Amino acid sequence: MASMQSWRKAYGAIKDTTTVSLANINSDFKDLDVAIVKATNHVECPPKERHLRKIAAATSIARPRADIAYCIHALSRRLSKTRNWIVALKTLVVVHRLLREGDPTFREELLNFTQRILQLSNFKDDSSPIAWDCSAWVRTYGQFLEERLECFRILKYDVEAERLSKQGQGPEKV
Repeated sequence: MASMQSWRKAYGAIKDTTTVSLANINSDFKDLDVAIVKATNHVECPPKERHLRKIAAATSIARPRADIAYCIHALSRRLSKTRNWIVALKTLVVVHRLLREGDPTFREELLNFTQRILQLSNFKDDSSPIAWDCSAWVRTYGQFLEERLECFRILKYDVEAERLSKQGQGPEKV
């Protein structure tokens, strides 16, 4: 069993390296594609801040809407093609961070995106018992983000954004 796990990790690393190499050759958005792959790699650790900053910069209001749409498409493609819970979870974390801390244009474009990228009801990683358990968590996290977007679509109000702005103000004087 341990050799199978190490084989899967090596295979994931090779896939990530290949994807980065292909992005450097074939993509018009090389930096963004590389940042997405590196932020959502197969390594069991949080996405690195420098990659998240590159993705956030690509989805800022200063960029054309086509660039933001491409970023959403690339994240959607990464999420739909993977069968690895680590990659799926990291992709959801990237989307969540962009919703929380990114430009409002990302959320607007995500709402306008024709397909529901966070719909993970059939996601399953059955490579190990822990992967099976984590798959359920990934599905739940995707559903949370999807419902948060749906609430924003209906109410035009983001509760979490208000909570974050209150935390940034610090304690009030009495």
